[in-house]
Amino acid sequence: MYLQHFGMQQAPFGLTPNTAFYVDLPTHQQAMEVLQVALAQGEGFIKVTGEVGTGKTLLCRKLLQEAPAHWALAYLPDPNLSPLELKWALALELGLKQSANIDGPQLAQLLQRQLMLLASQQKQVVLLIDEAQALPDDTLEALRLLTNLETEQRKLLQVVLFGQPELDRRLASYQFRQLRQRISFSYQLAVLNRAQVQCYLQARLQVAGVSKQLFQPLALWALWHYSRGIPRLVNILAHKALMLGYGKGLARIGLSQVWQAVLDTEDVKPALHWWPWLAAMLVLVWWWMPPGVI
Repeated sequence: MYLQHFGMQQAPFGLTPNTAFYVDLPTHQQAMEVLQVALAQGEGFIKVTGEVGTGKTLLCRKLLQEAPAHWALAYLPDPNLSPLELKWALALELGLKQSANIDGPQLAQLLQRQLMLLASQQKQVVLLIDEAQALPDDTLEALRLLTNLETEQRKLLQVVLFGQPELDRRLASYQFRQLRQRISFSYQLAVLNRAQVQCYLQARLQVAGVSKQLFQPLALWALWHYSRGIPRLVNILAHKALMLGYGKGLARIGLSQVWQAVLDTEDVKPALHWWPWLAAMLVLVWWWMPPGVI
């Protein structure tokens, strides 16, 4: 495709969360610090929310990758489970073997014993749940009850919920007031500003093997504006713009290629299908004007 043309060793803007392309932007750095502090203090529930595409799964995988040796990690990427399925999923992650002869109460006892055993081995059990907004109501309640298990010193199980804003709205309801009070640390991932989008693009290009800036100033502005600062949309638009630039044999990507990528991407299509060239000229002036003039 365009890798050889632009001198890349690997594709920089894939949609699969890849920790090799993790960019330590302020919002992700702060979220990681919150997670590390909360987990170090042994808190039962921690929550990280953000809009679709803001990097929650990548942050989750980064946490998995950098987990210290004394953590016993359980990871649930698809939490649309019944309470019993949730307990079995956790049990399997913690090394227990599934058996049809074990009923719900027996499973709860086995889980408690396993958690006590891991605690006696100085292991800190952390359950990471991605897409937590998909947890059914009764499963959320079962999860809360699981975190009741504790020694005199600390919780036997810590839970980190990664979810979309719908999770916050659900937890705000009266029925989840007990669970809501258990969440001692939370963080909301913000979208990227214009400067952060530029840093994000350049950092990923450098990992791919490109040191120069491939996107012209107006192209950078358009990538930020139409992506709304959402990293996944930045990736989609940048990838399509690079493909278009490669097709035309360009060395750098301009406004035209980003605009065509915008028109080809459903979630970022503008309401009007014509480019406001006058606005573009004003943006160009704004881009180069010293701070405070406009």
